Amino acid sequence: MLSYLLNRLWQSLILLVLVSIIGFAVLNLAPGGPLSQFALTPGMTREALDRIAEQMGLNRPLPIQYLGWAWRLLQGDWGTSYRDQRPVLEIISGHLFATLLLMGSSTLISILVGTWIGIKGATKRYSLFDYTATIGAMVALSIPTFWFGLVAIYVFALKLKWLPAGSMYTIGDQSFSDYAIHLIMPSLVLALVNIAVWSRYMRTATLDVINQDFVRTARAKGLAPRRVLMKHVVGNALLPMITLAGLQLPTILGGALVTETVFTWPGMGRLFLDSLGYHDYPVVMGLLMFSAILVLAGSLIADLLVALVDPRIRLG
Repeated sequence: MLSYLLNRLWQSLILLVLVSIIGFAVLNLAPGGPLSQFALTPGMTREALDRIAEQMGLNRPLPIQYLGWAWRLLQGDWGTSYRDQRPVLEIISGHLFATLLLMGSSTLISILVGTWIGIKGATKRYSLFDYTATIGAMVALSIPTFWFGLVAIYVFALKLKWLPAGSMYTIGDQSFSDYAIHLIMPSLVLALVNIAVWSRYMRTATLDVINQDFVRTARAKGLAPRRVLMKHVVGNALLPMITLAGLQLPTILGGALVTETVFTWPGMGRLFLDSLGYHDYPVVMGLLMFSAILVLAGSLIADLLVALVDPRIRLG
């Protein structure tokens, strides 16, 4: 188990280094580069830009710049925002709770609803419910997330006036119920695509387990169908779903970026787009690295959970 853990940590570290190199190179080689934010200042001259580049070390070769940035990152210095002149970690931490709240609630909804749809679709194969769930999943996977968000705002906020159109809370009223009401639409919209993915995978995994010999043996012994389903089928079908939960993190983060923009949710996704618009590259790189660490950590935890449950993996 220890060797498996060390191997996964080593792989994650290599991936993290590759992500940092590619992200740093793309941002610095983009038109304008890190100095594009300063070039927008009225009255800025080429001589002033050259002085700023020299002070910030941006006139050095790109590999040297990367090594300096990576060394400061390892020491806990993620840089300073060009826009706000605040530490990058401080800015990210101010938006972290909103993103984790949105991602956590949407993930919980997608797992619960998607698991139920997948199991019921497998046990009632080729029924009206199964066909409806399949068509619904294909529709959810085919239509962009922002479209669902705009439709939800139009129907439930503008027409029916049941829910607020956006933001995380009402100014002057930051109670639990107010947070919950504002969370309903963005979390459901973000969960919609993940419900479709989870239900399809859960249906396939359940069908695979239903046809196994040990399930037929349990039925032959006279066990109640519900007990066979819950004890023998669902437990084994959920095993590959643990890995899927880790692999879904990039999808959830990408969906959060769109959802937070549509619903003006003050999370890391909206911060990322705002920072790109202002050419605030230290914050963009900080968000990129933080997201990469979050995704790799989620994948690692999922793999470790599978290894703990399935001895064939940890002993293989």
